Amino acid sequence: MAEAARRIALAEQPLYREAPNNIEAEQALLGAVLVNNDAFYRVSDFLKSAHFYEPLHRKIFDVAAELIRMGKIANPVTLKTFLPAEEKVGELSVAQYLARLAAEAVTVINAADYGRAIYDLATRRALITVGEEMVNLAYDAPVDLSPQDQIEDAERRLFELAETGRYDGGFESFTDAVKTAVDMANAAFMRDGHLSGIATGMRDLDRRMGGLQPSDLVVLAGRPGMGKTSLATNIAFNIAHGYKAAPQADGSFKAANGGVVGFFSLEMSSEQLATRIISEQTEIPSYRIRRGEIDPSDFDRIAQMAREMETIPLYIDETGGISIAQLTARARRLKRQRGLDLW
Repeated sequence: MAEAARRIALAEQPLYREAPNNIEAEQALLGAVLVNNDAFYRVSDFLKSAHFYEPLHRKIFDVAAELIRMGKIANPVTLKTFLPAEEKVGELSVAQYLARLAAEAVTVINAADYGRAIYDLATRRALITVGEEMVNLAYDAPVDLSPQDQIEDAERRLFELAETGRYDGGFESFTDAVKTAVDMANAAFMRDGHLSGIATGMRDLDRRMGGLQPSDLVVLAGRPGMGKTSLATNIAFNIAHGYKAAPQADGSFKAANGGVVGFFSLEMSSEQLATRIISEQTEIPSYRIRRGEIDPSDFDRIAQMAREMETIPLYIDETGGISIAQLTARARRLKRQRGLDLW
């Protein structure tokens, strides 16, 4: 009896699972756009034709978007000229289908909600694609593809998926902008040195730049042997050495001073960088440290500095020849695991 029930249950299960979609939401949104073109502008900043599941709906949205951006009216009459007349939707022609969409349209007020639903389902389908490709590649990986490379590629693709087409942006009120500016001024007042950004520990540089600002890309340029690496290591050490964490309301921690630093060294090993930092902080020439030309007092200073360095949040990746995608993937991983304020 149990075996018979199991067979019936298996027979009732579908042979495959359909990708997540909502055809009704797509129809409702397209109908709203065809009736009132203002509905398009409620979704145009995040929704693209590729997010639609039904191929015909992609074409309709593309044509409607092009007409609206040209300042023309997009409705069933103007659209049917640019769509394949011979294509059928069940027993309906394309022209009849457009008229049906407009006749059953929702109000423009609901357009954004339908747009977000369509976008979210498209994101789920993209996640399924990434997952399937990860599984297939793990089963049949090329000889020259290490598991670590596959992990970094998956992280990169997931990050791109998370950042592309987000619908949480757009205009903000001036009140919100003022609040952000006041919060920044308060943070600068509370931080050592009264800087809006992260202090590098170099007074002249901090006075000119106001510290290192979030999302800044700072390029140190100069001829070989001019001290670029020395300056970068000093900045990294100073920021990590000055790190003080402040608890947040959600239980997480945020840097009140200094910060967590990730240092990518594509030329020097982590041991060489550590030796350079010890040399700079103890004022003992690095060649003397490497050759062992130090006396007991020098060794005590080195040991003291080593103990300090063990406690600071400075993380070094010495992998040479990595790509920008691999570098950003590792930075994101460090951000999740330890936090990251500068890299």
